[in-house]
Amino acid sequence: MSLWILARLRPGRTASILRTPACNSYSTKRPSHSRRYVATVSFVGTSGIGWFLSTRDDVPSLQSPPAEDLVPETGPSKEEVTHIISRAAYSFAVRDTPGVNRYDGNQLASNSPCEDRYIHGTFSPYNDGKKWMAWAVFDGHAGWQTADLLQKQLLTFVRHGLSQIKLSSEGYTSDASVQDAVVKGFLALDDSIVETALQTSQSKMSLAEKVKKLLPAYAGSCALLSLYDSATSTLHVACTGDSRAVLGQQGPDGKWEAIPLSVDQTGYNEEEIARLCSEHPGEKNMIKDGRVLGLAVSRAFGDTRWKWPLDFQRKMKNKFGAPSPLTPKYDVRTPPYLTAEPVVTSTKIDPNKPSFLIMASDGIWDMLSNQQAVNLVTKWIEASTGEKRKSELEPVYGPFDLGRFENGVDWKFEEKRTTVQDENAAVHLVRNSLGGNHHEMVAGRLAFSSPFSRNQRDDMTVQVVFFNVPGVEKR
Repeated sequence: MSLWILARLRPGRTASILRTPACNSYSTKRPSHSRRYVATVSFVGTSGIGWFLSTRDDVPSLQSPPAEDLVPETGPSKEEVTHIISRAAYSFAVRDTPGVNRYDGNQLASNSPCEDRYIHGTFSPYNDGKKWMAWAVFDGHAGWQTADLLQKQLLTFVRHGLSQIKLSSEGYTSDASVQDAVVKGFLALDDSIVETALQTSQSKMSLAEKVKKLLPAYAGSCALLSLYDSATSTLHVACTGDSRAVLGQQGPDGKWEAIPLSVDQTGYNEEEIARLCSEHPGEKNMIKDGRVLGLAVSRAFGDTRWKWPLDFQRKMKNKFGAPSPLTPKYDVRTPPYLTAEPVVTSTKIDPNKPSFLIMASDGIWDMLSNQQAVNLVTKWIEASTGEKRKSELEPVYGPFDLGRFENGVDWKFEEKRTTVQDENAAVHLVRNSLGGNHHEMVAGRLAFSSPFSRNQRDDMTVQVVFFNVPGVEKR
């Protein structure tokens, strides 16, 4: 243990160091006796407080282990793959909400830390004790801070809007009223992120406090929120950005149909392009290669470089370390270019038609189409309910490298690589999106760590909710 002795020295006295001969600096063995180092230090212009330091030779050894003890690192085995893709998984059987059997969720990070967030559970929108269910996925970008704020606050803002609705004498409300309340909640939270920056910059808070409050404005996030009212069997889905919700519904013929409940809001969306061009006439270079002044989405929370006036951006960059303004790389003329206003849909869940909801960040949809995702969950249901057995024999693939993606092997999902081996439907989607039964492809993608993993996959967050699907809650 070190022994510290304080000694008062005269102000202005220079520092001196007295040292005994040093041990051999290359030795990893403890000498037979302790070496002592004694130092006196004072500070010019201070009260002259210094110290004497005495230590034993307990410096850590850096001697390498014997070569025979070194174990080379290898890629993840099949068991390790399962552990990696399922360690953040969760599953809940639902007994108190009519129409909902169960929901599964999962998250696989690529960024470090993961920039996605999510919520799930019950809440009371009208302060009358009636319970709704909510699920949400928040896909952050340029940091995790905005998504983290949405995880903590978005449902509170939406619930406040819902609580202002006047219910009918039967205790119900219209779909339009719910949609309007959800929109107001989304916009109110984003306004608080964007506009309170001015108050923060002018406050008497410390620099550290200001920066912490400003970070959700510097980063950005998409938001996908689903609310289920069991009293009316209505599913309300609100989308800001490019996370996506899809309903799988079984028809009378037994086939499952993929019904989109949201549409990606990007620079490839013709309706979004028309909206932006109408709001910013004459700005021909605003949208290029599917991006809005360089950003992949056309609606998002935060992302204040696309919302603040340029003068304010420069001030925030100079005083509080905000990201550099988009100029001169992009022609910024008339911000704001982004809005957090969601597109909200309301869908009746038919109790006579088994169905399920898939909600996921774009890391999943980069790999799967709507129908492919629905087909995968359908196969999972068939295996879980005993309609069809799990796949037991899987194909044997030859050596694989990433160059195969340029020579006939699709980096996205392929039907022939489908596998059903997971107890959790969300884990099942993640596994198949990465390569399914092609172990070397899956393991290779998982072997990359941040930041290199972003060249192979994005953060993946997915939730699967089962409505009126018999048998799945028992799994």
